[in-house]
Amino acid sequence: MPGIVLVPGVFNALLAMMAERMGFKAVYLSGAALTASLGLLDIGLITMEEVVRVVRYITDAVSIPVIVDIDTGYGEALNVARAVREMEKAGAAAVQLEDQVLPKKCGHLKGKSLVPPSDMAKKVRMAAEARENSDFVIIARTDAMGVTGFEDAVERARLYLEAGADVIFPEALESEEEFIEFAKRVRAPLLANMTEFGRSPLIPAKRLGEIGYKFVIYPVTLLRIMMASAREALSLIAQQGTQEALVPKMLTRKELYELIGYYEYEELDRRVSQEVEGR
Repeated sequence: MPGIVLVPGVFNALLAMMAERMGFKAVYLSGAALTASLGLLDIGLITMEEVVRVVRYITDAVSIPVIVDIDTGYGEALNVARAVREMEKAGAAAVQLEDQVLPKKCGHLKGKSLVPPSDMAKKVRMAAEARENSDFVIIARTDAMGVTGFEDAVERARLYLEAGADVIFPEALESEEEFIEFAKRVRAPLLANMTEFGRSPLIPAKRLGEIGYKFVIYPVTLLRIMMASAREALSLIAQQGTQEALVPKMLTRKELYELIGYYEYEELDRRVSQEVEGR
């Protein structure tokens, strides 16, 4: 879609491969989706090393840019610097850093607390200076809207831009009018979060592009739809003792093998075997 980049949230390499196959130009490793997939709460429990491991799996599997949610940076400013270096080495194209106090919460929940603006600005500056590739993108998220209000969100965004952020992510804006006003007052590449069941209205990407947003993420959409489908499947199997009615809804064996490159592997194995045996 011209003017805005649609970025689905993924939590493993297979989903990233599917997104790339479907024509998406980037994927977002969602902290909420990743932690949920591991049976963890999205309150900062996951470690940097765990996230880096998943990033490597994803970047090895796809050629499109991977944006990584690094929550609050796993500590203070020096921790952020290390996180940026590790994510960059793992193949990420961008990181998203937020200005909450640990234990952090989902941006659409109440009861959040913010670090002082200067503390977040220091983290952003450290992130910008730690990257080795100038094309590596630093996304600064502010959760001020749900804590200290719209005006503070605007002021924090401007401060984070001055500190070196490339993209600003205003979390949990509550109306299309607020999205419009934020874009008018913060002149920068902007990211919109269209998560379901949150405080923000689900605004179509075309409209977000028209009002000044460059990126739109769908962080937990795939996890939610997959879990609902899994619940349906488990219920049917428990009731009927067979999955036969679900087969038409499934990705076929052939489709899965095509997605993960199984047939290419078979061909490689066949060719190498013939070359070795033919000596």
